[in-house]
Amino acid sequence: MPTDLPVPAAQAPGAGPEPAAATAAHGPSRRALIGGAAAVTGAAAVSVAVAGPASATPATRAATPDASAAARLTAALPKVSAIPRRARLVDYEVVELAALLRARVVTAVQVTTAYLDRIDRLNGPFETYGDNGLYNAFVRVDRDGALAAAAAADARFARARHTREELPPLLGIPFGVKDSVAVKGLEAKDGSHAFDGNAALRDATVVKRLRDAGAVILGHTVASAFSGSITGTFAGNAWNPAYVPGGSSQGSGVAPVARLAAAAIGEETGGSIMMPSAANGASGIKPSLGTTPVAGLMPLSPGYDVLGPIARSVRDASLILSVILGPDPADDPLSLSAPDPFPAMPLTARTGRRPLAGTTIGIPQTDWMRTSRGVQSGTSPQDTYDADHLAAFDRLKEQLASLGATVKEFPGLDVTVAANDPYFSTTDVLATVDGSPVSPSSAVLSPNRYEIRYWDAVKDFAATRPADQAAALLAQYGRKAPGEAAASFDSATRFAGLIPASVRAEGEHRRRTLQANYQAALDAAGVDFMLVFSIGAQIGLRAGGGFPVYRAYYQLPNALTWPMVSFPVGYDSTVGLPISAQFWGPRFSEPLIVQAALDYQAHYPQYHTAAPPDPVAAAPKLAPRVLRAEPATPPELSNDPLVAEEALR
Repeated sequence: MPTDLPVPAAQAPGAGPEPAAATAAHGPSRRALIGGAAAVTGAAAVSVAVAGPASATPATRAATPDASAAARLTAALPKVSAIPRRARLVDYEVVELAALLRARVVTAVQVTTAYLDRIDRLNGPFETYGDNGLYNAFVRVDRDGALAAAAAADARFARARHTREELPPLLGIPFGVKDSVAVKGLEAKDGSHAFDGNAALRDATVVKRLRDAGAVILGHTVASAFSGSITGTFAGNAWNPAYVPGGSSQGSGVAPVARLAAAAIGEETGGSIMMPSAANGASGIKPSLGTTPVAGLMPLSPGYDVLGPIARSVRDASLILSVILGPDPADDPLSLSAPDPFPAMPLTARTGRRPLAGTTIGIPQTDWMRTSRGVQSGTSPQDTYDADHLAAFDRLKEQLASLGATVKEFPGLDVTVAANDPYFSTTDVLATVDGSPVSPSSAVLSPNRYEIRYWDAVKDFAATRPADQAAALLAQYGRKAPGEAAASFDSATRFAGLIPASVRAEGEHRRRTLQANYQAALDAAGVDFMLVFSIGAQIGLRAGGGFPVYRAYYQLPNALTWPMVSFPVGYDSTVGLPISAQFWGPRFSEPLIVQAALDYQAHYPQYHTAAPPDPVAAAPKLAPRVLRAEPATPPELSNDPLVAEEALR
C-alpha cells in the first residue's frame, strides 16, 4: 500500500496543535537553573571508547519521581485528535508520529518505508563525499536493519495492546546519525574515504540510548571532510540543493527538513549543529558541554565536542535531547559535570497569550559579524544583515515582545578587548613547546587530545590502510615542527604531550575567566539569555558561495561550554531559503532557552512546518570515491577551534 500519504482526516482532525500539558506559568528562572553563576569546565579527557549499557535517562526523575522517564515523555505526546492533518506521512513531526504510532493509526514499517522511499528517490548515490546530483544527505543507509527495527517496533506496539507494557518514547521513529558517530556494524568515516574500513564494533552511547528508546536508525548522514567546515558542499541545501547546507553536520541538517528522516543526530565542535540547522531551517539544539555523552564519537576537540538533536520542531528536538542526555561515567568523564538529575526538558508549550512574560532576552551588540570585508568590529550585528534578514529579525523581536518577553539590546562581552577575553581570541602566548607557540586554547585542547591518544589512534589506523588513505590521514592530522623535513603523527603527539601542567592550568583558568566575564555581562544587563543570528545574509551557492555574512565568533559558545537552540523565523524573498534565529544562554540553561523557542513555535508554526519542494535530479559533479572532495577550508570557516581561533588572532 502507498506509504507517503496523509493520515486519514477522520483519525486526525484538529485545526492545530494543542499542548498536551502545561508547565508552570513562566517556568524556572535562569538563576534557579544554574545557581546564578556559570559552571566551569574541567580538564578531564573524554574517552572515545564506546559505552556499555546506558543508564536510565536522569532528565525527569526530579520532576516526577514516581513516574518512569518514559512515562513522563510519552505523557507529553499530543492527542491524536489534536494533530493537524499533514499533506504526507513524512510531514508529521516526531511527537505526532509517536502519538499516531501508539494509536495504531500508522505502523512503524509504513513510516520507515516512507522515508526509505524518499531516500531512494531524492538522496542520490551513497558513499559520495561530493555533489551526487541530489540531496546527498545520507552517505550510507542500513535498509535491512532499519526495516527489521521497524517491524520489531510494530510487534511491540501490538503486544502492548494486551500486556499494557510501557513503551519507549521514540519507538518506531526513523533517525539519521552523523558520519562521525559509531553505529554498530557500519563504517564511520567523518566525511572522508580516508577512513574507509573504520567499522564500529558497538554503538556510541547516544545511539544506544536512541535504540533503547525505540528509534529506527536509518544510517549515516554526510559530514564535512574531517568535520572541518561550517559551510559544507557535500550535501545540497534542503530548500535548494544548489546552495550550501551548512556544516559540518551537513546531512543531519538537511535530512529532517527534506523529509529523508524524522530527525537526526549532529555533532558540534564549533558551529557544526547551529550552522546546518540555520542554513536548512531546522530546529537544532547544541547542548552544554557534558549534557550528552560523546563516547563513540570520532573526536575533533574533546572539551568542545558535543552531540545534539536536529529535527523539524523544537519540541521534537527537546524530546530527543531528553532521551540522550545524562551521565556516562565509564566512558565520558565530562558528562559527570552536568547536573544529575538534569532539569526536565520542556515538551509542551506554555498556555496563555504571553508565555514569555518575565523573560528578558538580550541582543549582544558586540557579537561581531564577518563579511567580505572581514570582522566588522564596532558595528552592530544588525547593521550587517541583508534586507530580508533584517526584516525577519525586526519581526522576530516584535513577535517575542507580543509573547510577553522583554527584548533589548545590551553590550554583551566584546572579546576583542584583551581585559574581557584572556582565552578565546587573545594573542597571548603562554609558552613555546617544541618550537611552536602555545595559545591559551591550545594549552587546554592539545593536552585533552593527547590524553585520548588522538594522533596515535589515527596513526595506528593509518598503518592498516592503503597508501592513499594513509597519506590523506597524515596530511590532515600530522604536524611539521620547526626544522623538521616532513609532517608526522609523532610530532603532533610530542607537541601536545610536552605542554607543561602549569601552562595547561593557566589556559583553563583563562577559560573560566572568560566564562565568568560573559556571565557578568548578562547579569549586569539583567539578561536571561541572548538572541543572535548565526547567518546574516542569504547563503551562497555550493560552488564557492559559502556564508557572505555570519557570526565571527561562532566558536565562542563552545569555548564557553554554553548551549544554543536554532529555529527558523522566515524565508528570503529571492530564492526562498530559510532565515533562522538562535537563543544562546549560560551553561545548562537548555530548559530555559528551549522552552522559549518551543513557546515561539507554538504561536508561529508557519516557519517550521513548511516543506521544501522536491529537487530534480542533476548529473553528479564528482566521481564517487575521492579522499577529499572539499577544497581546503579557510581558517575562518573551520570547525577546529585551534584553527578558527588562530584566524581571529
